[in-house]
Parts: sequence; structure tokens; C-alpha cells
Amino acid sequence: MSTNNNTTGQGKRGNYRWVVCGLLFFATTINYLDRQVMGYLKPVLEEKFHWTESDYSYIVAAFTAAYAFGLLVFGRIIDKIGSKLGYTISITIWSIAAMLHALVKTTFGFGAVRALLGLGESGNFPSAVKTVVSWFPKKERALATGFFDSGSNIGAVLAPVIIPWILGFYGWQAAFLITGAIGFLWLIAWRIFYEVPEKQRRLSEAELDYIKSDNEEQTEKGENIKWVKLFGLKQTWAFIIGKFFTDPIWYFFMYWLPSYFSSTFHLDLKKPSPPLIIIYTAATVGAIGGGYLSSKLIKKGWLVYKARKMALLVSALMVLPIIATRYTDNMWVVVGLLCLAIAGNAAWSANIFTIVSDMLPSKAVSSVIGIGGMAGAVGGVLFPLGVGAILDYYKGINNLTAGYNILFIFCGLSFLIAWLLIHRLTPKMERADF
Repeated sequence: MSTNNNTTGQGKRGNYRWVVCGLLFFATTINYLDRQVMGYLKPVLEEKFHWTESDYSYIVAAFTAAYAFGLLVFGRIIDKIGSKLGYTISITIWSIAAMLHALVKTTFGFGAVRALLGLGESGNFPSAVKTVVSWFPKKERALATGFFDSGSNIGAVLAPVIIPWILGFYGWQAAFLITGAIGFLWLIAWRIFYEVPEKQRRLSEAELDYIKSDNEEQTEKGENIKWVKLFGLKQTWAFIIGKFFTDPIWYFFMYWLPSYFSSTFHLDLKKPSPPLIIIYTAATVGAIGGGYLSSKLIKKGWLVYKARKMALLVSALMVLPIIATRYTDNMWVVVGLLCLAIAGNAAWSANIFTIVSDMLPSKAVSSVIGIGGMAGAVGGVLFPLGVGAILDYYKGINNLTAGYNILFIFCGLSFLIAWLLIHRLTPKMERADF
């Protein structure tokens, strides 16, 4: 292993692990930008293709169903082949699928390409979390996860800035083509700059020692553990619960918030939208802040499970006030409540991924991430179907805002319910060893 210029006799370790985390951040940004395009173009596509709210919910469900299946499969594959090849396959599929949206002309066609997009995008989080486990000691994993996970929110922030400009000058097809092509640029950087720590020549000996300081086995490839064994673990079910109850809420925020502001506050989505930019920026703050909170508590001497539980509880309580949207018709008050809720959602995400590596060995991480991600995506299939039915009903009686207020109640309670169930199932988040 070669050393770099940052390494001294005192063992200054360098920060190449954060370069790797930066790659994960940009991949996640592209991942969510590609999926966010549809939500932002919803009013335009509804008018062009005469969609009902239920039609749109079926298209969303097609994405999330394929995403659920893909998570299960990709989690398994990545535990076997490692993150470098896994990410390469994943981003190639989803970038092609994103560009194919420009060619379809029917509701069924949109459902089909959304399903292909979901299949490809499902490789992002199993690959990213696996990479964090390989490249970071336990005390930094939540912060690293929060940092790369904030890319999901940056993608959502970029959409209100980029999509109106592309839509105004080039049309809706170009929005899919341009954003889809960005993934191939990232892939070039990934292939050049990424390798496992043991083979990375840009990494110093001191930083490698720091990465391995937890004395954990941190391999990227290995023998798969049988699913029946994983499903028999309460640690796996804690993650399943954490994703099933909360992932659908983020899907709702992604796919319906632009339409909510358009219908309730008459926001023109053909222009940059400050309310949406502010809201999705809050998610970035929440993701990094949530990861920082648990990492800071661990460094202060808290037991790992107590730090994670506290960070998750704070996150859940931040989402709860969204219920109060029904009591105001002031757009900026609603923006404030949504900022708090989305920041809590993102903080939750940063910590819920990290509990997998806390409770399970490296060789099982991607598989369990895939299983839990599948559970979240199943919830993401069921919840949008309910969203479509509720909004179609209230649209029929000319009170669409009331429909959104009902949905915000579900959003506000879901995280607290998930936290209580996780606490009941794994009070001390004991580690499962094989």
C-alpha cells in the first residue's frame, strides 16, 4: 500500500474516504433528480395525456413495485459482487430508463419505463451503504450516510430550478433526456476514482488503519447468507419496520408536493419555485444534521444504540407538526411545517440505514438493506394507491386541500409509530453475529 503526501511520521491519515463519500453523494443526487422529474412535470403530463390522480398513482406504483423487487435482487447481488460493479450496472440501467421517458406516448408506456427506472435505481442505496461500511469506522458511518443521503434532497432541490428552464426552452421530452444523460458522466468518475480500501493506491496507510479501527470484518464481497436466516432475525425486522412506515412518506413528498402547491396555492411550475426549493433544501440540512447528531453523541460517550435511538426519536418528533397544516391557509406557514417534516424525514433516513451495520456483519448489510428497502417500496406502492383514491374523491367535491390535509395526518404519525415498534422489537439493538 502506497502512502500519499498527507501522511507523516505522526500518522496524519488524510481524507480520501470523504472523496468516496462525495461520489456516493453525487450518485444519490442524480438518482433522485431522475425520479423527481416525473413529479415536477405531473401537471404538464396530466394535461397532455389526460391522466386522473388514480392514473398517476398507478404510474408511481409501477416504479415502486419494480423498485421493491430490484432492491431485493440488487442487495443480494451487491453482497456477492461488491459496490464497484454493482453501481456500474445500476446507474447504466436507470440512466437509459430515464432517457426512454422522452419516447413514450401512452400511460402504459410511462408505467413501463418507470418500472425500468425503479429497477435500475434500486441499486443505489445497497451499493452506497455497503461502500460506507467498507470505508468508514462505526463512529463516522451515520455522518457519512447522512452526507451521501443528502444527495436525495439536493436532487429534489435541483428539480425546481432545472426542470422549468428545460421545459420552457426545450419541452418535457428534453427534461428526461438531459437529466438521464448525467448518470453516464458520473459513471466515468466512479470507474476512475473508486476501489475498495485495500486496493486503493490513493489511500494512506494511516487512513486505512483508521477505517479498520473498529476491528470489524469489512469486506465488500462474500458468501450470501440465506434469506430464511435473515428473515428470522429481529434486527432485520427492525429495519423492515423502519422503512415500511416511512419510505412512502418521502415518495409522497417527492411526487405530490409540486402538485399540492400548484393546486392549493396556484404555484406556476413553469417557473423556478422558491417554496419547493426551500422545502427540499431543509431535507439536506436534516440528512446531515441527523447523521451528525448520532455521531456526536457516540463521540461524547453514548452507547451506539442509545445514540441511534435518540436521533431516530428526534427525527420522528420533527415530522409530527405537519398535522397542523389543516389549521392554516398561509403558504409560508405550510412551507415552514413541511421544512420541519422533511428535515425530520431525512434525519431519520440517515440513521435508519446505519442501524443495519450496527446490528449486522458486513457480509449481510446489502442483503438486509435490500430487504428493508423492498418493504419500504411495498409501502410506497400501497400508499400512492390510497393517495390517488383520496385525492380523486376530494377533487370530485372541489375540496382537494382537505384531501391533502388527511394525508398529512398519516405522514405526521408514521415515523413515531415506526420508532415505537423498533424500540419494542430491539430495545438495545443487539448485534447479530454469524
